[in-house]
Amino acid sequence: MLWTPVRSSGVTRSIQRLLPRQLPPSLISRPGNLYEVLSRTPDGGVGKFVHQKRWSEKQIEGSYWLVTRSKFKCEGKHGKAWGLLYWKNKLVSPKEERIGGSLKYAWDEGPSVAKKIKQTTT
Repeated sequence: MLWTPVRSSGVTRSIQRLLPRQLPPSLISRPGNLYEVLSRTPDGGVGKFVHQKRWSEKQIEGSYWLVTRSKFKCEGKHGKAWGLLYWKNKLVSPKEERIGGSLKYAWDEGPSVAKKIKQTTT
C-alpha cells in the first residue's frame, strides 16, 4: 500500500475553520501574569522556575521562584501560588511562601538573566 500525500488546500482550510481565530490566554506562549505562565505548564507549574521580567531589566541574574503548589481560577488568569525564593542563586528561606506580585508584574519561565545594555558611542 502506497502512501499518498493529502492535498493541503482543502484539508488545511477545513481545519483552520474549526480552530478559534485567537488562542485562549492559557495557550499563548508569551510572558504574562504569574498564573497565565503557570497554567500553560503541566501540573500547574509545580517544579518550574519563574521570574519577574523586571529582574532581568534591572540586571539581576539567577533570581527565581521554584513553584511548589498552585491553584487557578478564571481559566488560569487568577489564583494563588506558593514556592521557594532564590535570590542571586541563594535560597532566601527554606519555608514555602506565597508568591507576591503575581498579577502586578510580567512573569516568564526560568531564572532571570541580565539583559544586555546597548552602549552608544559619541
